[in-house]
Amino acid sequence: MKTLTRFVLAGLILFAVPAMAQDAGNTNMEILMQKVKADKKLLVATNMDLTDAETKGFWPLYESYQKELAQVNQQLGTVIKEYADAYNKGPIPNDTAKKLLNEALAVEEAELKLKRSYAGKIGKVLPAAKVARYIQIENKIRAAVKFGLATAIPLVQ
Repeated sequence: MKTLTRFVLAGLILFAVPAMAQDAGNTNMEILMQKVKADKKLLVATNMDLTDAETKGFWPLYESYQKELAQVNQQLGTVIKEYADAYNKGPIPNDTAKKLLNEALAVEEAELKLKRSYAGKIGKVLPAAKVARYIQIENKIRAAVKFGLATAIPLVQ
């Protein structure tokens, strides 16, 4: 449970801070993000129980998925920042709320499309049970992070 808590906090950083870290050139934030990524990889490795042959096919796909997932995370971070800016100005106008809703739904759709795509690719190098396990691990991590985001982000007014 301690590890999950650490991933929730770290995941908040992965979702909401990458753009800020890039803009500021913040070396400490970049180091923290690399640590979080390494910890996530260790969590996946510990739980996947891969054979040597499976390892050779899985990890390049994992790295590619994480790279593309980072783009989705960056989009989500942008939507969160836009929402925060709008929220801090007072009640959110309907046109702004509609725009933000569409952007948030587009991020969710992009994440699902990416997950489906990589489930198929990973299915070519791993048995179905291990593909399912990997997707479960990703889902659990993302659910924990999204829970943290949901508790931190106020409802639209």
